[in-house]
Amino acid sequence: MQRDPRAYLWDAREAAAAILEFVEGRSYGDYAGNLLLRSAVERQFEIIGEALNQLGKIEPRWAERIPELPQIVAFRNLLIHGYASVNDLTVWHTIEMSLPALYDTVTQLLDESDMP
Repeated sequence: MQRDPRAYLWDAREAAAAILEFVEGRSYGDYAGNLLLRSAVERQFEIIGEALNQLGKIEPRWAERIPELPQIVAFRNLLIHGYASVNDLTVWHTIEMSLPALYDTVTQLLDESDMP
C-alpha cells in the first residue's frame, strides 16, 4: 500500500520546523561549535530530502511546486553519502536563506490538501 503523499509533506514540514527551533537564537559560531546541534540539523535535512524525494515519485504535481526540489534531494544525498565534505557554512546558509521559504511552501501545500 502506497503512503499518503500528504504524510511526506507533513514529515518535511515537521523536520523544517525542528531545524528552525534548534537554531533559534543561535549564531553560526554556535552552530559550528556544537556537534550535537550540527548532527540534529543534518538529520532533519536528511528527512526533508528523503520525504520530498518520495513525494516527487508519488505526487509529482505537488513536488513541482517545491522550488529547487532537485537541489534539496541532492543536499540530502550529500549529507548521507558525502558526509566528509559537508561544509558547516553551507548548511547554515541553507537554514537562513532557503529553509523558511521551504517551510512556507510545504505548509501551503498541506493547507490546500486539508491535512493538519
